[in-house]
Amino acid sequence: MRILLCNDDGIHAPGIIALFDALAGLAPGCGAALGEIMVVAPLTVQSATGHGVTFRQPLMVKDVHVSERMSGIAVDGRPADCVKLALATLWPGRFGPGSRPDLCISGMNMGANVGINVLYSGTCAAALEAAFLGVPSIAVSLHHGAGEPRYDVAARHARGVIDRIMSLGGPGPRACMNLNVPITERDGPAPALSVCPMNTHGMIDAFDKRSNPLGETYYWSSGSPMDFHEMEPGSDVDALFEKRMTLTALSYDLTDRAGNARWARELGA
Repeated sequence: MRILLCNDDGIHAPGIIALFDALAGLAPGCGAALGEIMVVAPLTVQSATGHGVTFRQPLMVKDVHVSERMSGIAVDGRPADCVKLALATLWPGRFGPGSRPDLCISGMNMGANVGINVLYSGTCAAALEAAFLGVPSIAVSLHHGAGEPRYDVAARHARGVIDRIMSLGGPGPRACMNLNVPITERDGPAPALSVCPMNTHGMIDAFDKRSNPLGETYYWSSGSPMDFHEMEPGSDVDALFEKRMTLTALSYDLTDRAGNARWARELGA
């Protein structure tokens, strides 16, 4: 199996390094390598950039040696740019014309991507980009707490779920799955897994009003990405707060079919 690994926290982020080690079979308790891995990730942090892509600026790339075990290609662009560039050019350049990854994995993100945050997430955007270009994908994120996160432990937990998914045939050719690991600050057994829907309520936004030295007003976002107006029982947010891993199958088709049907009737179209 050949895997494209990307993220939105940047190629030097601890989450992608830990996940690489787990997928490559280089971390304790992770077994053999899941496959051959090619890393293509943003050069800088691109958190919450959503599904933006670059059209009016060049995408600069460079080979980087990230750790003793991981090297990759850094792209000075957004997560979706990384996947587009990888599938169109970088991957065929390494593995041959017409070649494609068997799987794209995006992460491990610094912070959970549950509920409506999925729409803002660069991590999920990279995975969804791969999916609608025909490569099955899995987004992986870690919920943070007050302590120091154990990315190595969380990556091992994520690898266990990914192994189970792949043993069942993996996601379909245009499918995307979103995996979140609860707060992991110490070693221990893997949390239970819940397959659950997204929480669909908006976040509680908050902004601090401030002034710069010139007396000009600006606002600084001060809300928490995990504070929602409501939390649906059985949703991904609910399960994550219960310290369970969450797995949600995502769709990039935003069509409201019931709404479409209504307006087709109303407008005779």
